[in-house]
Amino acid sequence: MVFIGNLLWFAFGGIWLGLAWVLVGLLWCCTIIGIPFGIASLRIAGFAFCPFGKKLVPSPAAGVGTAFLNLIWIVFAGFWLALGSAIAGVVWCCTIIGIPWGIACFNIAQASFAPLGKIVVKK
Repeated sequence: MVFIGNLLWFAFGGIWLGLAWVLVGLLWCCTIIGIPFGIASLRIAGFAFCPFGKKLVPSPAAGVGTAFLNLIWIVFAGFWLALGSAIAGVVWCCTIIGIPWGIACFNIAQASFAPLGKIVVKK
């Protein structure tokens, strides 16, 4: 079921959310200071491409500075990624069949506010 859910997710819009995360990650990697943001963004992009059967958990290596870096992230990229994911989630939830995909969009929107200090693990 996880494979089918991810396949349908990817075919019906997950590719666009994943590509948005990849684009943001590549833009952040253009500067030396932005490389940690870019790496975190590319990590979440893998989650955005195939969210079913995975979850985000706090990294044990996350430190105090992670919260400050996440604030910088929210200002420059996180808000817009969260807004796009939330709009997609609302659209998906308008139908009963699309509710699981809408919930996945809301999980990705939640990750948009704090991608640094998170890792993706299998459920």
